Amino acid sequence: MARVQKITPCLWFDGRAEEAAELYTKVFPDSKILRTSRYGESGSEIHGRKPGGVMTVEFSLAGQTFTALNGGAQFKFSEAISFQVECETQAEVDHYWGKLSEGGDPKGQQCGWLKDRYGVSWQIVPRVLAALMSDPDAEAAGRTMQAMLGMKKLDIAALERAHAGRS
Repeated sequence: MARVQKITPCLWFDGRAEEAAELYTKVFPDSKILRTSRYGESGSEIHGRKPGGVMTVEFSLAGQTFTALNGGAQFKFSEAISFQVECETQAEVDHYWGKLSEGGDPKGQQCGWLKDRYGVSWQIVPRVLAALMSDPDAEAAGRTMQAMLGMKKLDIAALERAHAGRS
């Protein structure tokens, strides 16, 4: 029996839901557009959308289902919500950082965080960072934290050198 996902994040876009879902499904492996719904005549006096325009796009990223909604300009994304992408290698960090930051806000880039072209915040994080930051050796963990705070895109080798005290 297929596992049913009980909670699905819904992302509110101002007319770019389909474009965003298409980008995200190209960036992440094992991803696809699942279904698209369109606005009809019904409710147009409330939603104000043109009949036939995309209302929602359901899509899957690496097995996680999301919904993108073309809801209008009244709500914007903020850093209060972000998506963490755990990476095994620097090549993986570089891939996700490059694809998701393209056209995004460079001012929103710090400590592995970025804002994409739609305003969605992402954390591109190497898996090893959790181990380095939770090391019982407080000095080593502190050096790792200090190195991370000075980075935009995280550099695994630099973080490991800082942890070892070889900055």
